[in-house]
Amino acid sequence: MRLEIIEHQGKTVARVTSEHILITDVDTALDLMADVHYQTKSRSLIIDAATIDPRFFDLSTRLAGEILQKFVTYSVKLAIVGDFSQVGSKSLRDFIRESNQGRDIFFCNSEHEALQRLVT
Repeated sequence: MRLEIIEHQGKTVARVTSEHILITDVDTALDLMADVHYQTKSRSLIIDAATIDPRFFDLSTRLAGEILQKFVTYSVKLAIVGDFSQVGSKSLRDFIRESNQGRDIFFCNSEHEALQRLVT
């Protein structure tokens, strides 16, 4: 896991990258939140979709809801960066659209978009 601190419009955002899956369940999401906060004091986090277990994107597993609820509960803003333009599942497209209309969880196509959403 690599951790980069990005200062954007006076706010600190943590960018986490890895060649391995980092989030597989609620516990690993909580561990990641704690590690990032301890190391950066940031309450905003950018991660790549590829670092999340693919089951997360199958809404029938309820994994996405359980994990994202923890981010909201602990007041950590999250931007997941990936190519979501080819999502085949209507329920996942709706979930992404609804998340992007909120203020805490975002599904973004680029790091630039993620930074814009996290700092506003």
